Amino acid sequence: MPPSQNLPEKPARSPVTSTSFAGRFRTYFLAGIVVTAPIAITLWASYWFVTLFDAWLRPLIPAFLDPGNYLPFRVPGIGLIFALLGITLIGALAANLVGRTILTFWDRMLDRTPVVRSVYKGTKQIFETLFSQSGASFRYVGLIEWPRKGIYSLVFVSREVDGGQIGLEPGRRMYAVYISTTPNPTSGYVYFVDVDDVRIIDMPVEDAAKLVISMGLVFPEGAEQVKVIAANIDQNTAQKLLEKPAKKPPSRKARTAKAETAAK
Repeated sequence: MPPSQNLPEKPARSPVTSTSFAGRFRTYFLAGIVVTAPIAITLWASYWFVTLFDAWLRPLIPAFLDPGNYLPFRVPGIGLIFALLGITLIGALAANLVGRTILTFWDRMLDRTPVVRSVYKGTKQIFETLFSQSGASFRYVGLIEWPRKGIYSLVFVSREVDGGQIGLEPGRRMYAVYISTTPNPTSGYVYFVDVDDVRIIDMPVEDAAKLVISMGLVFPEGAEQVKVIAANIDQNTAQKLLEKPAKKPPSRKARTAKAETAAK
């Protein structure tokens, strides 16, 4: 036997150290992205928003009102501040008789303009619905079987309508529902569904929006089971049921104790 075969083989270098280091590096790097990415995106979006308003409105601000003309540095956000003040003043003006008269004249003038009329009226209705204080907005959340039976989609119920309002049988009770797309909730579909086919659930609209935007990853904290309020109720009854005080989610200490008990 050759002498080289009598020599003991060199032990292979263990990959534990390198693998462990690479795994830790990857874990820490991803954790850093999770922490810093939302902060960076928020700061960038805020800077872009403020800079945009400054570029639009700063040339319209009188020189004596711009502190950048008196200070050795440029003050950011002046355009945004003046925009907020201007919108607030317009709102205050619209709340009195003189302002309402001016707005009525403005509405009539735009209503007679062929192209601008449709854009103005549609935009006005959208903003009046979103910011109305009379309750004309999404009130509750429901489930419908869509796009086929056995698959449930989360819907935002807008209002109850009569079938005759949309060219169907008069007296037919229906819901106008909005199905939002993911992750952009501003695009979606509007459907008119029979009241019997909508399951109203006790999930707040804000939590449902988070669920849609997060692509199903973010569920309401402490909501182990969402109850179905009813499958055939009118709008007033559903609103009364949803106005019941919500249960306070368990504290972190209580959740930890429950987890330890389950582990035992």
